[in-house]
Amino acid sequence: MKTFHYQPLRWGVLSMLFLLVFTTLNASSHREAPLIANDPLADNTDLYAFRSPDNPNTITIIANYIPTELPFGGPNYNTFGENIRYEIHIDNDASKWGDEITYRFTFTRTNEDPTTFFNIRLGQQNLRARYKLERSTDGGNNWQTIVENGIVPPPNIGPRSIQSAVGLGASDYESLITGAINTASTGEKVFCGPADDPFYVDLGGVFDLGNLPRQDGPSRDGIGKLNVHSICIQIPIATLLKAGVDATPANILDPNFVIGVWASASRPAMRTFNANGTLADNGDWIQVSRLGMPLTNEVVIPTAFKDYWNSLPAYEDVYDKFLDQFFFNPELSLYMDDRFYGGAVPAFAPLRIQTNSLGMFDFGYKKDGLYALKGNAALEGTALDDDVFGTLLLPAAASARSVDLWPIFHTGVPNMPPYQLATGKNGNPLAVGKPFINNFLPNQADMLRLNMAVPVTPRDDPKFSSEGLVQAAVLGLTDPAYNGTTDLQFIPNMDGFPNGRRLEDDVTLIELQAVSGVVLAAVGLWYDDFDGSNPVSQDLLDVLGYRTGVNANDKTFKPAFPYVAAPWSGVE
Repeated sequence: MKTFHYQPLRWGVLSMLFLLVFTTLNASSHREAPLIANDPLADNTDLYAFRSPDNPNTITIIANYIPTELPFGGPNYNTFGENIRYEIHIDNDASKWGDEITYRFTFTRTNEDPTTFFNIRLGQQNLRARYKLERSTDGGNNWQTIVENGIVPPPNIGPRSIQSAVGLGASDYESLITGAINTASTGEKVFCGPADDPFYVDLGGVFDLGNLPRQDGPSRDGIGKLNVHSICIQIPIATLLKAGVDATPANILDPNFVIGVWASASRPAMRTFNANGTLADNGDWIQVSRLGMPLTNEVVIPTAFKDYWNSLPAYEDVYDKFLDQFFFNPELSLYMDDRFYGGAVPAFAPLRIQTNSLGMFDFGYKKDGLYALKGNAALEGTALDDDVFGTLLLPAAASARSVDLWPIFHTGVPNMPPYQLATGKNGNPLAVGKPFINNFLPNQADMLRLNMAVPVTPRDDPKFSSEGLVQAAVLGLTDPAYNGTTDLQFIPNMDGFPNGRRLEDDVTLIELQAVSGVVLAAVGLWYDDFDGSNPVSQDLLDVLGYRTGVNANDKTFKPAFPYVAAPWSGVE
């Protein structure tokens, strides 16, 4: 027999690899690290958290696993794996280390008819999966089973397997999805099963040295017509609030309504391959995959540290501090700056970083950004004041993006200067402006942060946009309905990424625009070609007009839970 051990990589090994830093760009979290690329059943692909559009008293969280599933994947179709703990983690109190609420899914699989090579025949399934759902509300000390023997629909093989009398005899595949929706004993609505992969990106262009959009031909969705397996759970907002918080928010940016969400997969430390073709798993549970903010482990964490990153809990307290530098100075910014390698990546030409914003601030790679103001009275009372949040948001020189990308990815953004829209600031980015967002949960953790008090933008609203907070900022700065006052208002798409993540949100586009400095511009740190009069300069228009070439999913999402589109059929 042969034995394989899962073990977290240790700093002693990683330190020797430090000079091997090289970052790859991947599709959200599809095959993002060397080790997990060999274990697709445990591989997080995407995570979503949003206020449910048709049931706004609830939050929907969707964690996807198993990347790039071929719909015609027979004879061995994918389903959730055994001996894996799939977990959704929720933090609602930054004053305490770790998760307050965790949902744990474990699956069992059965071959109902071992005499056939077909996956479905005469009403029976091979690799029929069912699940148990447990919930902990005390940091993982105690667990309660809230769904027992939940149904997982089979793969959408084709009409003979799904609908005919020699298959399952279902009316259609949608009926199997509906029949698999559970209500937990504690009130949550749950679905686990195959789905269309809701992520979209031109993988071919991305891997061709940043050729996004393609300069030499049409772009194409590299995830198009591929499936994943989704864990979907709809949770009452009241369940997610920390102890003692009134269920009615004070306003739409109530800080008590901020949660952080991340997902993971863990396996037993030891796997034994027996001579008779069977496997045995045992030992301590080891985290092998995790996901909070999309694209973190792809475009922020270098290759040498990706497996290490996957092994860590989401919380900064356990990180080696050297990891912070990759947020303060992301490699992608090198390709948006002509002083470095911008000219070598022509597709990113519209995405140019501010190197002389307002004639004095350089946000380029390992430049000082706003650190030149450290100790200046102008910072008093702002989020960058050491007396407010310490050195959290302005930690050191040569950490240019600690002021914008660091909070977006790792702390959330507080509703105070300078993180308010430039509307009403009269040219001073540090002045009080129009309140915009508050999803600040300063636990320094890689999570999706969502303010649950922010209203839903209806999906049929003419102002609904897949550009999320970027489009909300554009409306707040340019639309007369919002830019004439500094009063707190709901602006459409304030419920979009990176305030949570909706299925429709174009996270690749938004994150590329963010790395290019669009958030800095939104608060008044305009692009270099600002002439002192019109902040909507050509550089800003170029960033806002940039597109990746693939900017929508290949299927329409459902208007109700579980929201994800049905999986592609093997005969489509």
